[in-house]
Amino acid sequence: MEKTLVILKPCTLQRGLVGEITKRFECKGLRLAGMKMVRLTDEILSEHYSHLSTKPFFQRVKDSMMTAPVVVCCFEGVDAIQVVRTLAGPTNGRLAAPGTIRGDFSMSFQENIIHASDSSETAKAELNRFFKPDELFEYKQATFEYLYACDEY
Repeated sequence: MEKTLVILKPCTLQRGLVGEITKRFECKGLRLAGMKMVRLTDEILSEHYSHLSTKPFFQRVKDSMMTAPVVVCCFEGVDAIQVVRTLAGPTNGRLAAPGTIRGDFSMSFQENIIHASDSSETAKAELNRFFKPDELFEYKQATFEYLYACDEY
């Protein structure tokens, strides 16, 4: 099973959408393996968004992510990274199709509800950045046998 990181951004908390967003992932069939609320620091955001460090909006992104706590989640499932990214929709909420998380809840490129890992390498690094090993849980989900055919996992 593949694991991926989802960060519910400050705009999500401020708008009271945490339950609505996590519900979409759970209803799809992804298993929640870890979840916690944290306040991000400039240091961790500089590491997390290092790929944006040369962009003119780098500081604005970090400032936005520090306006309120975030909820970091680990979701797991077959092709979890792609499933999460498909559910999320494109980064710019104005361009996201209705039915996607950003299409339904975002009008912004920056205040776009969630961050989602974009590859298995990124997911591993991001999960290690935000979770200690004992904060991610393995358990058999009662509905597991009804989510996949026996040869899919």
